[in-house]
Amino acid sequence: MNAAPALRCPAQRAERHRIDRVGWLRAAVLGANDGLLSTASLIVGVAAAAVTADKVLITGVAGLVAGAMSMAAGEYVSVSSQADSETAERTLETAELAADPVVEQLELAKIYEGRGLMPALAAEVAAQLTMRDALGSHLRDELGLSEALAARPVQAAMASAGSFAAGAVLPIGCVLLAPAALLSETVFVAALLGLAGLGAAGAALGGAPLLRPTLRVMFWGALAMAVTIVVGRLFGATL
Repeated sequence: MNAAPALRCPAQRAERHRIDRVGWLRAAVLGANDGLLSTASLIVGVAAAAVTADKVLITGVAGLVAGAMSMAAGEYVSVSSQADSETAERTLETAELAADPVVEQLELAKIYEGRGLMPALAAEVAAQLTMRDALGSHLRDELGLSEALAARPVQAAMASAGSFAAGAVLPIGCVLLAPAALLSETVFVAALLGLAGLGAAGAALGGAPLLRPTLRVMFWGALAMAVTIVVGRLFGATL
């Protein structure tokens, strides 16, 4: 008889989860999309108003600098607020563990019972985890806080600013290289292709299907640029 296939130890199998990328990936993808779309929209809107190419270029560069700084500041403030909340929860949980560790251990056991463990096993698991890392167990299982998802304000701010600037390079490059007569059209098409690439890249890095995120970002990008072109032409006609 053939021997049953040996079960592989979990340590032998490389797990490739992507949850640890959530914080910086979200900031980077948001920054790159915003940098590309907002700068492209700004450029096509100004170009549609029949402004000279050098003024369009200055507008694009100013949009890059202002947008990158705004993204960094906004992301830092937002994620710092999250970090402050996490710190407050950590402080509160530490105080509760110090004040009544028995009640806190029972609370942990009830959580495991709610997840399907038998009461005796839940109590044993809670006791062992409490001995090993009581605070970490409560933060993870009671509050849903973990190291992988912890708020990192500086990392998020740098990712947002850098990716915004990287995204803005494409439409600004088009201003430098495209014929003046086709400036709006060139930036429009290049921006859509860039947005499609960012949508697909973000989906791939996050392990999601590619088609829907790509089409979604292209649709909203095309709509945003179309609106700014219309506004630019209206203002250009009245100036």
